[in-house]
This record gives sequence, structure tokens and C-alpha cells, in this order.
Amino acid sequence: MAEYIFGVDIGGTSIKFGLFLTDGTVLDRWEVNTRLENNGTEIIPDVAKSIQNKMYEKKLKKEEIAGVGVGVPGPVTENGEVIVAVNLHWGHTKVAKDLEKLLNIPVKAGNDANVAALGEMWKGGGRGTKNLIMVTLGTGVGGGIIVDGKIVAGAHGAGGEIGHASVEPDFPIACNCGNHGCLEQFTSATGIVRIAKEEIAKAENTKTVLIENEISAKSIFDAYKEGDEVSKKIVNQFARYLGKALAIFACVIDPEIFVIGGGVSKAGQPLLRAVEQYYRKFAFKSCKETPLVQAKLGNDAGIYGAAKLALDAAR
Repeated sequence: MAEYIFGVDIGGTSIKFGLFLTDGTVLDRWEVNTRLENNGTEIIPDVAKSIQNKMYEKKLKKEEIAGVGVGVPGPVTENGEVIVAVNLHWGHTKVAKDLEKLLNIPVKAGNDANVAALGEMWKGGGRGTKNLIMVTLGTGVGGGIIVDGKIVAGAHGAGGEIGHASVEPDFPIACNCGNHGCLEQFTSATGIVRIAKEEIAKAENTKTVLIENEISAKSIFDAYKEGDEVSKKIVNQFARYLGKALAIFACVIDPEIFVIGGGVSKAGQPLLRAVEQYYRKFAFKSCKETPLVQAKLGNDAGIYGAAKLALDAAR
């Protein structure tokens, strides 16, 4: 009987692996460097080789492996194909099919942010729920949507691209996606620093501990916790944009819970309370009490979610 499962999270710098029991118990974690040469053609063979080496080390037979799940930084179709993954130098790549050929084990692939959301639902901040929205606040803003325990990838693999919801369409600066006024421009680590520089420039007569050339999302939230007036204005802007956006998403998905992850979320409860205040203000009456919680799995969310993806496909 198949009782083991592999979860793989492919990133632009490293590939993370996890070996799990089918109940979600993690038995081993490891990673290898991502080789981007030759347009990323070494990546899938490297994944296969690493899994085969681990199977040899643990004396595992193919019949004991329920499947392999893979998270990829780019839109992924239902049949496990990637149209483009810029960070991996990939064009059209049949991830699931190519890896399955090398391993002779069933493979299921998904977008990395969606897969991380699945991981948080299974064993993280959203454990015990089946409907959630995860928002990842890092250098950019990503997300994942889970409905009835399944990833919502959408018709074009763009389900969960929360960071590119337009919240300020007349904003003069273009987002990396080419549009203007995306949520990512106001609530990512980069966006918060931009807001901070604008507020510091306006705050000539207001004392602040923030120093313009040393600003980071962490320093802003640290100052906010200490009652710094300028930081309050910055966090207020950030929270209003994010809270209002979540209220809109709630009208469409009506999740049981919002899970907030990524580097910025390490600010913890002060961040959640600030966003929650605006979420409650703008949310539809039926959704007002939906809780906002911090993600729990950190960098392991991807391997947990990938394992869950493969497990669900095997059932």
C-alpha cells in the first residue's frame, strides 16, 4: 500500500523537497540549488534525481509512493503544464508529464502560491477549514484560493493573483505587470517602503524614528508598535488598501478564514488588527466576522501543499 508522498517546491534559487506520510507527517526535508542554465532544462531531471536518491537512501519502492506534488512559480494548467515561468527561464513546459516519465510515479503540479495556500489549509493557519483565501505579503503580493478543499486555478491559471487586483486605477506608476494601481504596489514590502518615503517627506514637523535611507517593512511596523506617529499613517494606508481588497474578495469567495503569510506578516498581531479594522468596515454583513490569522508553515507551506496536491490526486 502506498503510504509515502513527496512534496516539491521549485523556486528560482533553490528547490525544496519534503518526504511525507500520507497523514501529513513530515519525515525528511532537504533542498538543492536550482540550475537555470540552458533555459532551465536541468530542473526537472534534477528533481527526479533528488527524489530517486532519497528513495534509495530510505529504501523505498515505487509501489510505496502515492505520488509527487510540485509547486511552480507561474500559471499551471489543470494537466500540469506551464505556459511560461520567467524565474525558471521556462517557456511551455509539461512539468507533470515530463517528471512522471522520469520517475514512473504519478505527478501533480500547481502554481506555487496556490499550493502554499493548500498547505496552510492542510497543516497550517487554516487547518480544519475547507474554504480560505491566503495572501502572501513579500517583495510582491501573491495569493491562493481554496474552495471546498480544492485550489481555484481558474481558466487561465491566474486564480489567486490577488496582488494584481486594481485598487487605485489612476495611480501614475506602473506595476511590474504593466497595469496601474495594483494591490501589490501598496501592500508589498516594496509598496510599504514607497508609502513611507512619501509620508516622511510630508512630515516635516512630525518627529519620527524612521530614517529615510534605512526604511524597511520591519522598521515601519517596529516603529508603529512603539506609537510612532508617521508609522501610524503609513500602516493606516497599507491596512486600508488590504482590508478593503479582502472585503471585495470575501463577496466573491466567502472564505471561512483569511491566512496572511510572507515576510511582511511577521509583524504579527498589530498588522492583523490594523487590517481587520478596515476589513470589518468594508465587508458585506454576512462576511464581517471572518477571521484573519497569520500563516504558520513559513517556507515549508509549499512542500506541504505540494504533498497534499498529489495526495488528493491519488484518492
